[in-house]
Amino acid sequence: MPKKGGKHTEVGKEMQAQCKRAKVEAACSPSLMSYESPESLFGSLISPIKEEMFFREYWEQKPLLVQRNDPLLAAYYQSLFQFSDLKELCCQGLYYGRDVNICRCVNGKKKVLNKEGKVSYMQLKKDFDQKKATVQFHQPQRFKEELWKIQEKLECYFGSLVGSNVYITPQGSQGLPPHYDDVEVFILQLEGEKHWRLYKPTVHLAREYNVESEDRIGSPTHEFILKPGDLLYFPRGTVHQADTPLGISRSTHVTISTYQNNSWGDFLLDAIPGLVFDTAKEDVVLRTSIPRQLLMQVDIADSTKKLSSILRMLADRLENTRELRSSDMKKDFIMNRLPPCLGNDSNSLTPGGKLPKLDSKIRLQFRDHAIITVEPDQENADEIRKEMVYVYHSLKNRRETHMMGAEDDAASEEGTSQQTHGLRFPLSYLDALKQIWSNTIVCVKELHLISDEEKENLALALWTECLIEVI
Repeated sequence: MPKKGGKHTEVGKEMQAQCKRAKVEAACSPSLMSYESPESLFGSLISPIKEEMFFREYWEQKPLLVQRNDPLLAAYYQSLFQFSDLKELCCQGLYYGRDVNICRCVNGKKKVLNKEGKVSYMQLKKDFDQKKATVQFHQPQRFKEELWKIQEKLECYFGSLVGSNVYITPQGSQGLPPHYDDVEVFILQLEGEKHWRLYKPTVHLAREYNVESEDRIGSPTHEFILKPGDLLYFPRGTVHQADTPLGISRSTHVTISTYQNNSWGDFLLDAIPGLVFDTAKEDVVLRTSIPRQLLMQVDIADSTKKLSSILRMLADRLENTRELRSSDMKKDFIMNRLPPCLGNDSNSLTPGGKLPKLDSKIRLQFRDHAIITVEPDQENADEIRKEMVYVYHSLKNRRETHMMGAEDDAASEEGTSQQTHGLRFPLSYLDALKQIWSNTIVCVKELHLISDEEKENLALALWTECLIEVI
């Protein structure tokens, strides 16, 4: 069993200096979340650390601890999620496994204490009090609007899915064993205090979750207490464990995570097939047959020279043409991300106002929630499938299923699982779409299309999906 509470080891000099600087600056300039833009939201999240410094010195490199002495921020953090919310949430039909995990770290291993079926608040409270179990609440942004607002803005900022989990741990207990994750992690301390220990990564920028044994991870590189209003960031692969000290009734923190399967390697796996397909149309080398019986051989090392030559040729083509298409990653992101959080202004997601005409001036809206891709025609089953332009958006995505994946069985059974929303156009519309995306205001009659009818049809289609407004 990992040691709980007790005296803490010395924090590294670098971390001490950083924390001291952060405390001083935070005391001088307290700030809450700013929702004016994705950039301002992220800036307020890591304040007082500046964005440029964060990405230069910390992102994917090392942990960042921001300890704040700000009662207003502490109160705001507590409003995001607190232990008392569980009673009401349990009345909304939560299920073990899908929505909530009950667990505890026992002898360096995670012990899951889930029951079957729906979560009972009385049983949950009993396990929390008597078994010293941690409550892990999956994707609370489905229920808590403020977290929805934060994560939706962060998805716009990063261009990557952003999930979250809340962990509520009683005093003198630890929910999870030492482990590392495959995501970039931002931790906000909401209630109580948590004793954290971070260790040097055993796998830098890990691509999968893994539990590590105490005898393999060595001594902590960082050790500290998080209090309400504090922020902790660490890169994927950082080994960590945390417990609630004795004398603290409980600890509640939310872990906001992003950049899962979002590396250059993932992008290449997505984009290279399209590059090979397009190049094979023009270069006979890629249409030449592989050697006879190559697939029957145990060792195909003799073919590596040829493959290396082809890869160099593809790299030269890419550098000269600068054309690289990523469709599956784009679609996965737009299909599974959060819809805009508009509060009382939800009418913006319903077509309204003036219809776009040929002499209208139009402006793109919800730019961060729409993408353009070029793909083979999905509605044409003929042997020769023409390329079409697709505009996908997340305006109609369901917040209730965000980041739930295959676990959301109820939604799948009801036919309400996530689907792609968008429009399909001939390839000739691509320049006009780029024109709308790259300009603040565009006159419909000046769109780069041949006929006035095409110009009006494009504008009307985008207006119907709430992607443009008439000025």
